[in-house]
Amino acid sequence: MKTAACLYLNYVVYGMAIVILAQNMNSLRDQWNVDSAGVSFVISSLGIGHLLVLYVAGILSDRFGRKIFVGLGILTYLPFFLGIIFCKNLVLAYILGIMAGMANSFLDAGTYPTLMDLFPQHEASANIMIKAFSSVGELLLPILVSVLDISNMWYGWVFILGGVILIGNLVYLQFRKFPKLADSVSNQSSPIIKKTSSLSPSRKVVSSIVLTIFGYIGMATFYLISQWLTEYGTEVLHLHLTSARLLVSIYSVGSIFGVLLTAIIVNRLIKQVNFMLADTIVSLITLFLMAAFPVYWVVAIGGFVIGVSATGGVLQIGLTLMSDLYPEHKGRVLGIYYTASGLASFTIPIFTGFIAKESIRNIMWFDVGVAVLGVICAVATLLLLREKKTSIA
Repeated sequence: MKTAACLYLNYVVYGMAIVILAQNMNSLRDQWNVDSAGVSFVISSLGIGHLLVLYVAGILSDRFGRKIFVGLGILTYLPFFLGIIFCKNLVLAYILGIMAGMANSFLDAGTYPTLMDLFPQHEASANIMIKAFSSVGELLLPILVSVLDISNMWYGWVFILGGVILIGNLVYLQFRKFPKLADSVSNQSSPIIKKTSSLSPSRKVVSSIVLTIFGYIGMATFYLISQWLTEYGTEVLHLHLTSARLLVSIYSVGSIFGVLLTAIIVNRLIKQVNFMLADTIVSLITLFLMAAFPVYWVVAIGGFVIGVSATGGVLQIGLTLMSDLYPEHKGRVLGIYYTASGLASFTIPIFTGFIAKESIRNIMWFDVGVAVLGVICAVATLLLLREKKTSIA
């Protein structure tokens, strides 16, 4: 549990990193002398960094161990948190953003396989809790930014806070023990894994392809909300900036609630594949209502519901399902799955940067289209894994 606590704490800072650029968009626009599209361009660099090294990091973590990659992730995050506040140009900001994306990849490569090895009978719940802690970071960051803004204090204190937490956790990491790589093989006796062993090789491949696509779609669905909900509130709902930031906090509260709910009911009351389908349908309906009826109470309630559904652990469920298909290659599977999600965090800000020049409201409709694809992937996964009476508990 102490090792798990160390791993989860990193994702509080990761949650802060997800929204920290968007939440400080006004200050960064002035600092870099760019418009909102310019800041969005820098946000996309996190996706590039995530995409560049995750697959290789996943493979290497299978070979050399997980702990080294967790430490490397922390060390690579530090230049972003402690450097972006002193950066004066877009090029350097983009480089620092790439480093933050790489740091996320290193953390993922070391953390997800470790948690699955630590808790082989509760893999899905262990992975889902990562999202809970990242949601805590997403919840706290807008509140901290608003407090600094109201108090007329320097925006950079939130970046320094993230750096201090990482340094403290890096020291704590040195005293933690990690499971041996051999445990990954011994844990293949898990009942979840046994139920996937009856799938034919070809069906495993097709299932993996669909789940990889879902990795992209799942990330894109909630990434759009986390990055643009504040702008949607100010530009479309005409809210004060503080009230618009509150929408992100409401969304983050929904994320935390959704993660806890998912961790409790998945495998106990509902199968993972069924939960994935239900989550994606709820997300689609909610996003449609938020786009069609842009009024405060609809968007506020919708933000909470999207937090519960799209951000409540469904992405981690997809990873767990895919890892159970190839339990001896958890790091490689993670590399493939989260490379797809990294591609989303790189491409989505670019797409939305262009869309934002025409209409912020159209970004929400774009998210509706993404959610439709998510439902299609969930239905395909359900059919593939239920073939020949095969099910995943």
